[in-house]
Amino acid sequence: MQYQVSMSNFWKDKVVWITGASSGIGEALVKQLAEKGARIILSSRNADKLAELKAKLPNTEEHSILPLDVSNENIINQALISRKELINSVDVLINNAGISQRALTWEASRESERLIMETNFFGATALTKAVLPGMMKRNAGSIISLSSPAGAFGFPLRSSYSASKHAIHGYFDSLRAELDAAKKNIHIMLVLPGRVSTNMSYNALKQDGSKQAEADQRLASGLSPDECAKGIIKAAEKRKAEIYFGREQILIYIKRYLPGLFRSIVTKFKPD
Repeated sequence: MQYQVSMSNFWKDKVVWITGASSGIGEALVKQLAEKGARIILSSRNADKLAELKAKLPNTEEHSILPLDVSNENIINQALISRKELINSVDVLINNAGISQRALTWEASRESERLIMETNFFGATALTKAVLPGMMKRNAGSIISLSSPAGAFGFPLRSSYSASKHAIHGYFDSLRAELDAAKKNIHIMLVLPGRVSTNMSYNALKQDGSKQAEADQRLASGLSPDECAKGIIKAAEKRKAEIYFGREQILIYIKRYLPGLFRSIVTKFKPD
């Protein structure tokens, strides 16, 4: 079959676009995939950090920087026009950029809720629609989107964050079915990592839209970004549809098979 490629050269010369590339899971993916021979397009809002990271990669000249704020539709549209040829060449899109939340539903500002949806849902789907024409023309490609256990269930202080991740699941499950029906060899994968030791909680939005500006205590004992990136890469090579990491995945199964017990557990859940 077309996608049966030796894992030793699976990523060789593939153009991989990674958002949220300047830190955390995104940075780990950039480093590991560059080592495997991929040609990386690095995107985040911090152009200086992207330049520093690119300079440390093997075959530096083969990689590209595309500064991008995925919450800003105008900036996305400008990038899609100015870098159209590069974007059309993308073999793998990794929608990693995202923003979390630490606010009670009735206290969260509408502005903070919109920013979460613009970043986590509309940004990811805009980039997906940008790369799809090239992938469909070549009848090959992969779109990987970072979700969360919050994409499978809701829990305290995450109402809009959870909603944005649920939306991602609905969108990409539908897209996968459409591509399969159209007999297109384009792989769709959703990634649901539990706690990962990143700055996600530091940047999470409080009720007024400001950053929490401190790390959740439990994140320190979570998976390292490197471990998470390794798992994502391995699952992508196997063309998995959905993968879970971390202890939180057990709650996904409890909600599915024991919903009453799940409701009891989540009420007592400590979200930090």
